[in-house]
Amino acid sequence: MNLKRIAAEKAVEFVEDGMKVGLGTGSTAYWAICKLGELVKEGLSIQAVATSLASEKLAQEHGVPLIPFAKLDGLDLTIDGADELDHQLRLIKGGGGALLREKIVAFHSKQLIIVADESKLVDTLGTFPLPVEIVSFAMEWTMDALRALHCKPMLRTDEEKLFVTDNGNYIADCHFEVISDAEELQRRLMGIPGIVDQGLFLGMASKAVIGHSSGHVNILER
Repeated sequence: MNLKRIAAEKAVEFVEDGMKVGLGTGSTAYWAICKLGELVKEGLSIQAVATSLASEKLAQEHGVPLIPFAKLDGLDLTIDGADELDHQLRLIKGGGGALLREKIVAFHSKQLIIVADESKLVDTLGTFPLPVEIVSFAMEWTMDALRALHCKPMLRTDEEKLFVTDNGNYIADCHFEVISDAEELQRRLMGIPGIVDQGLFLGMASKAVIGHSSGHVNILER
């Protein structure tokens, strides 16, 4: 049983004819894009933007109509996944490497609907390493500043090379184990020059659609 697929297809039920939709990135968003493609073939009329080159390519393959960001002033909803979420719908995102684009799209959406399987729902954030997007200039100093926050940052690799985001930056995956005060951590991270953005999405998700091994789906509201 594919829990991500079950939850993603349930989330797509919130998409209505004529909506402007943001398409997330990653293994869960994959199923949402595939389902939207089916519905478009059946007559659903939407306009969409993608949060990564990979999602853009997938949308094109499935016939989901993409339009330039410049032709939109915002979105009705965005469907995306999360690497971790708590019961207050605070999120860790960025495992797919698109956190900055995902956050921009989420910010300009009336609703952010998160899709996840039950393993992603936790009592306290932090088990999943927090992705932090950093610029290459003086990155050693940025890594030192991250270590000062009592975490173990590791530069993400793509096989033997450093992983490079669609924006041309690097990602430091920061192992905190427990994030007791997500809001304070976000504030401190964004005070470090060299950090472009980080994977804490706080106060952004409207609802989360969670797939369970029993086959049922439940919806959490913020």
